Amino acid sequence: MQRIGYRPESPGADPGDVALRRIAAALERISPPPFEVPDWNSAPAFVWHGQPDWLEPVTRINRVDLGLLVGIDRARDILAQNTRQFAAGLPANNALLWGARGMGKSSLVKAVHGALAHDFGGLKIVEVQREDLPSVGRLLNILRGAEVRFILFCDDLSFGHDDAHYKALKAVLDGGVGGRPDNVVFYATSNRRHLMPRDMIENERSTAINRSEAAEEKISLSDRFGLWLGFHPCNQDQYLAMIKGYCGAAGIDFTEEVCAEALEWQVTRGNRSGRVAWQYVVDLAGRHGVSIRADTAPG
Repeated sequence: MQRIGYRPESPGADPGDVALRRIAAALERISPPPFEVPDWNSAPAFVWHGQPDWLEPVTRINRVDLGLLVGIDRARDILAQNTRQFAAGLPANNALLWGARGMGKSSLVKAVHGALAHDFGGLKIVEVQREDLPSVGRLLNILRGAEVRFILFCDDLSFGHDDAHYKALKAVLDGGVGGRPDNVVFYATSNRRHLMPRDMIENERSTAINRSEAAEEKISLSDRFGLWLGFHPCNQDQYLAMIKGYCGAAGIDFTEEVCAEALEWQVTRGNRSGRVAWQYVVDLAGRHGVSIRADTAPG
């Protein structure tokens, strides 16, 4: 019985040619489809996937309003001005937002984009995961010819021992031989100012033949960011101001009882930050029967 879809080879076919044709057909079936440039107007943001190359549209960005980010006024103003220059086609710097966890680093990047998106409709965010950094060179070639402008955003960026991804990031920041495209700027957040643990840098100094050169290679990575914006733990007044702002946005009265509860909440968490303040307001809103987006926590 002949199998359906089976096409026998001609009796005189060369077995070698037959095998090669079968291998070529199998490779064609498993090869990824050719990359298609998305419609840049279809979404305000995209997520880059490097294996296979794909830009996933994000129609709804998880972010908070810029006015709700309290206690980071200086960083907010500097990043907003840098982004406004970039969106207007003027020179702008890559930015590294580093410091205390939960203080609004990634929220600030997304909030600044949201605040400027109305005036600059051609400003897009493309999120890049640290694991996909080696493929960003291909992404830059795709973005280079677009008519819109892109903020490449890498959240919670850091490098560990024996991690070669930082070399790929150097190429992104410097742009390689062709240079970084004029319509691309790179923003990253990290808990570490130099993107690497201190013991990693110290280990390089202690084990390398030329200690200073080995350490400088690692530290020079953060030097490629034109803007360093530091985020530090907030004090009690700033923490309560965050609570008050979040309560106002949710339509909840900021009473003495709420104030006392908020202080008790941060004691149980052992930390004061925008994220902790938001988590308390989420709990408070739930108890008051108020609906808010619990997935938009500052961080």
